[in-house]
Amino acid sequence: MSSSLARALPAAVKEIRLHLCQTGPASAGVREFLSSAYPAVKQANPDLPFLIREASGTPARIFARFERGQERHIELDGLSKADVEKRFSQLVG
Repeated sequence: MSSSLARALPAAVKEIRLHLCQTGPASAGVREFLSSAYPAVKQANPDLPFLIREASGTPARIFARFERGQERHIELDGLSKADVEKRFSQLVG
């Protein structure tokens, strides 16, 4: 896990949402990211809502909601755990 993930996220980040399939191969990197990085991210940001939505066949995506309701997302289907970490850092950085 990248040490940059074990830090407080900017105050402008109001919510993180992950959508993924709980069994599909396209979401494997996201599942690995959750098992390795989620505890550190949540520990560094205990008051930040970090929602995980699992549904069969759902494409892997991460959404970040910012101040004033602005929202951005990134597609994560088929990415490795390292690529998911990189995209997460880019999204919220």
